[in-house]
Formats: sequence, structure tokens, C-alpha cells
Amino acid sequence: MTVPEGAFNFDLCKRNSYLEGRGIKAPGFTKTGTTIAGIIFKDGVVLGADTRSTAGSTVADKNCEKIHYIAPNIYCCGAGTAADTENVTGMIASHLELHRYGTGRGSRVVTALTLLKSHLFKYQGHVSAALVLGGVDLNGPHLFTVYPHGSTDSLPYCTMGSGSLNAMAVFEASYKEDMTQQEAEALVARAIRSGIYNDLGSGSNVDLCIITKGKVDYKRNVELLMGKTFSRQKPVRYAPGTAPVAREKLVTLKDVAVLPGDLTEEAMDTS
Repeated sequence: MTVPEGAFNFDLCKRNSYLEGRGIKAPGFTKTGTTIAGIIFKDGVVLGADTRSTAGSTVADKNCEKIHYIAPNIYCCGAGTAADTENVTGMIASHLELHRYGTGRGSRVVTALTLLKSHLFKYQGHVSAALVLGGVDLNGPHLFTVYPHGSTDSLPYCTMGSGSLNAMAVFEASYKEDMTQQEAEALVARAIRSGIYNDLGSGSNVDLCIITKGKVDYKRNVELLMGKTFSRQKPVRYAPGTAPVAREKLVTLKDVAVLPGDLTEEAMDTS
């Protein structure tokens, strides 16, 4: 019997379950907690994300990037396992770049969507990447959500991640059609801010990416919601008297004896 190659290997599942039953905890991975959102306005798409990544109950990175490059006119927000979102979006970006070189035409958002959902469906949700895909092509602005199992939605506004309900509440209350770019940016920032303040897996700052026809404006740290309240002085200067002095001895220069041997030059070792 030949063993099929490719995809995932589940031979160690019984071993892992046995070890867990004995109280041995399996190694964890970094997840991006996350509030990500997107909205379509009159001239394009606005994507937004927080910047906190977590490893269990520990904040692993306070200022990570969750808005990933796909093509010059397409970007993608990622929630889930950090390694999965980065590598899946990087792989699709590589495919689309080769496609542009081969055809001489710009990438379409639906092409990126098809590649993403086909790849995720093949692994049946074991690749933990929940995505908000947005871009502008010859057919206008597009916004999609891609779930880890490969299902997709096409919506005028959407949210994903652990803070998605908080962000969706803001969208449901304030969204309107044909919004201006300034209105869309403010609404997306408010939605991400709602996720940061009300979801423990989301935090730190707000990132925005505005995509219009022929232009992309990626704004890092638009709002510093949890910035440092102090700045450390380097080098650190301590005030006199900070450390107690056990004893003190002053030596003047005339009391220092210089031995003749100290002034001789040593030969350089050239071996």
C-alpha cells in the first residue's frame, strides 16, 4: 500500500492526544486576536486593523502589521494564526505577480479571491486564516470576506476576528451608501477602536489602507490608543545621591606613580 503524499500528515494525532491526557501541554503558536474591517465608499475601499498579536494570554507584538500586500491594487487583512495569514497572502501575491508578468494586465480582485478560497478549502480549515480582501480593478471597488474553510462573502462592509462583533455594531449603526473617503476612514477607525477597547485579543494601534483607482495609501498607526506614557532617556542619567556611597577615597594626580615599564611600546603581533 502506498502512502499518499502531500497535504497534512495526521499520524501523530493519537500520540498527541495521549500526551495531552497525561497532562503534557502541546507547544502553542502566535495568534492575532484581531479586529479587522473593511468598507466600500464612493471611490474605493478602506481596510482597517488593530496591531496586537498574542501568544495565549501574552501579548507577543504590540505593533504588528495585519494588512498584507496582495497586488498594487489589492490588499488583505488577516486574522487567525499569524504564520498562516502571512504565508497564505504572500503566496497569493507571488502567484498574481507571475500572472501580471505573463499576461501584461493588472490583477483583478476576483482572481485573488478565487486563489485564496481554493487554497483554504483544500485544507478544510486547518490553515487558520480569516481574511478581509479589498481592492479596486477595472470593474470598480470590491470587498470580500474569506473564511478559513474557504467560504466567501461579498459585502459593502464587513468585519472579522475576535473583535468583529464590536466593529460590526459600529458599522450597522453608522454605515450609509456613497460615503466620502473622509467619512469612510473615520468610520473604519471608529470600528477598529471599538474592537480594541472591548476585545481582549485586540489592542494597541489602528492601521488603515485606502485603495482608490491607481492609488494606495497605507497609513500605519493612525491612532496610537495605547502608546507609552513616558519616554526613556538614553543614556539613563541618575541624580546625585541616588545610590548610597559606602566609602570615598580621592587620589590626586601627583600621588600617582608612573613606572618606566608602563611607557614601553609592545611589538605588534603580525603572525
